[in-house]
Amino acid sequence: MNTSSEGAGIDDRRMVKVSKYLSRHLRHQPDRIGITLDPGGWVDIETLLTAAAAHGFPIGRDELDHAVSANDKRRFAIDGTRIRASQGHTVEVDLGLAPVAPPPFLYHGTVARNLEPIRTEGLRPMARHDVHLSADRETATRVGARRGRPVILTVDSGAMHRDGHVFHRSANGVWLTRAVPPEYLRFQEGRAGEG
Repeated sequence: MNTSSEGAGIDDRRMVKVSKYLSRHLRHQPDRIGITLDPGGWVDIETLLTAAAAHGFPIGRDELDHAVSANDKRRFAIDGTRIRASQGHTVEVDLGLAPVAPPPFLYHGTVARNLEPIRTEGLRPMARHDVHLSADRETATRVGARRGRPVILTVDSGAMHRDGHVFHRSANGVWLTRAVPPEYLRFQEGRAGEG
């Protein structure tokens, strides 16, 4: 298998495994492989690669670079000799994102079985730090489809912002907010993308 830095010939299945491994340890369980994220979520790349190898999952630097650059969702960011997840952490980090005024509407993809609690409680971050929102219906549809037939919720983010709710935008374009109360949600019960 060719593992050049351009990624030519790197097996897609391997890249999925590498991406999932990075997500697990850069978002949720860094201590599982003995790494420590700094307050901004960063870890030295060589420290990460050494820890991964020591725990039975060796990753080549070329594979890491390809997993970062080829990921269409830009889940990871590299800054010099450091790497971090762009968002989605369940461990305490401060991504240092400045508050940003959102567009008038944002979108959230889910599935029908989640609608009843969402109607009463709104969108909550669950184990994550923030609720993740998409700038367009297509992205929200893809997110919801990971769990079944997607239902797309429209978030009146403009009204939320006017009412004092804070929004951030991650490096990969995901909109983040602490919670979305139910009064700011519109439910489209038809086919995904309707509304």
